Amino acid sequence: LIQATQESNVNIPQMADTLFERAGNASWIVVFKALVTTHHLMVHGNERFIQFLASRNTLFNLSNFLDKTGSHGYDMSTFIRRYSRYLNEKAFAYRQMAFDFGRVKKGADGVMRTMSTDKLLKGMPTLQSQIDALLEFDVHPKDLINGVINAAFLLLFKDLIKLYACYNDGIINLLGKGFLSLL
Repeated sequence: LIQATQESNVNIPQMADTLFERAGNASWIVVFKALVTTHHLMVHGNERFIQFLASRNTLFNLSNFLDKTGSHGYDMSTFIRRYSRYLNEKAFAYRQMAFDFGRVKKGADGVMRTMSTDKLLKGMPTLQSQIDALLEFDVHPKDLINGVINAAFLLLFKDLIKLYACYNDGIINLLGKGFLSLL
């Protein structure tokens, strides 16, 4: 699927709609796999994929998801609601900023370090909201024995490292601008 997002003749909206359709399933397993696949494509696929997701008014409306097929379904439903909230927040951040915090250049000449004050003051709360949604996934070591949760956790962990690097760059930029204004 990652390779397919790179092809110019692939219909990205149709690909995304297929994943949304799978996320509407009643089974937690199908929904969770659709969310992990979507997240994987947002991170590793062509930027056209996340651009399309960001252009939609709604992505995953799973805030009331509940798999009633068994006790395991009830437990996993909580993770699905949290994970979908993060993916929604990731797409919303892209819509707000016109870039993915996870894909931008970091460091001394990175995007967050060279950003104007106005854009930085808009971007930092957006970045903070994305980090907050990620941290709400709140997985515990005993939950990581489940392969699907583990796959989601690995993607989230990698996102968190990139988001913190952006956050640090943004704070360094803000502090630098604050000290310059004092001089």
